[in-house]
Amino acid sequence: MTTTAPDTSLRTRSPRSAADLVASAQELQPLVRENAPANEAGARLTDAVADALHDHGLFGMWTPVELGGSEADPISSLQIVQALAYADPSTAWVTMAAALATGTGGAYLGDEAVQKMFTGDRFPVVAGQGTRPGRAVRDGDGYRLTGEWGFASGIKHAQWIHTLGIVEDTGQPLIFVLPVDEAQLADNWDVMGLKATGSIDYTIDDVYVPASFTHEGTTETGVRGGSVFNLGIMHFAIIGHSAWALGLSRRMLDDLAGQVRSKAGRPGTLADSTAFQAAYGENEAKWHAARALVYDAWADVTKTIEAGEKLTHEQRTMVRLALYNATWTAEAIANSVYKSGGTTALRSGALQQFFRDMHAGTQHVTSGPQVIEGAGRALAGLAPDHAWVYMNLVPSN
Repeated sequence: MTTTAPDTSLRTRSPRSAADLVASAQELQPLVRENAPANEAGARLTDAVADALHDHGLFGMWTPVELGGSEADPISSLQIVQALAYADPSTAWVTMAAALATGTGGAYLGDEAVQKMFTGDRFPVVAGQGTRPGRAVRDGDGYRLTGEWGFASGIKHAQWIHTLGIVEDTGQPLIFVLPVDEAQLADNWDVMGLKATGSIDYTIDDVYVPASFTHEGTTETGVRGGSVFNLGIMHFAIIGHSAWALGLSRRMLDDLAGQVRSKAGRPGTLADSTAFQAAYGENEAKWHAARALVYDAWADVTKTIEAGEKLTHEQRTMVRLALYNATWTAEAIANSVYKSGGTTALRSGALQQFFRDMHAGTQHVTSGPQVIEGAGRALAGLAPDHAWVYMNLVPSN
């Protein structure tokens, strides 16, 4: 059967370079910071922030160049998400989640799906849940999908849902993409932190999804796009979550330092406390060490994918170890900053918000105990004939 390339207006738009996106993320920091309280209050990004992300092409940072996207490399991607997280963790979280689902859809879905999705003068926004699976039954040239999913970060800004299902007769894990209006969305995001992500639950009941709108959940082979799509969905997620933790914790350290400096010279302030100075120095050392591990691991991966090769088992282990370390280092820094911040951290404001957001982020599956346990087994040589599937180290088939 002959397939045709997508005929969309996005393909005629000049893709923005990864360096341009890094500059845009930094340029947008004042706007994002200004809107952070309103984002929280509305449990979604404000129109001003969402429009700016669209206008600067940030939702397309992982979309194939032939669809107008940027195919941002891992190091640039870390810098983009880190810059946004420094301004507002929820904005960074929505951006990385939507960019992942949008970009991998553009890379891995069939032509029919891409022709329908990638139209207009903006990138589509795709959001949903890629872990807890639903149930799919084969029906002609497609599937009927049913299930209940949670934590659909960014879905309030989305036109399409990206969601995991297991085909009942084969056990095959597939990503299904379907219009948002074919799901029932709950209004149940009542949480401590990351409020503006709007990560509500949704239900899909016996909805037909054409095969072109599906792809293997663990695929690392793009139908379109360059070598960055050898990473597969999970590794894009690891990049995003690593950078998120680094950006959030960097902002907390910088805000605390600014607060202490502003009170220097007054009797009894933290500026004169040797205990504070030592604790702050230790936190700086921890942050820089965590950043170095993340960036070193991804610099090594970048060389591999640019050579057109697949990641090694050790590389897969190291990026997961780096993410786990960055997340829990950031959590420790957040706790330390909160204690030093006194009543300023207690009251409504950036320190309080970032503290809450950090503790919401630690609950994500990408930094669960199975990650460090698996990394320990792999690096100690205790798991021969094992492989990483998503964030779990399992026996190879």
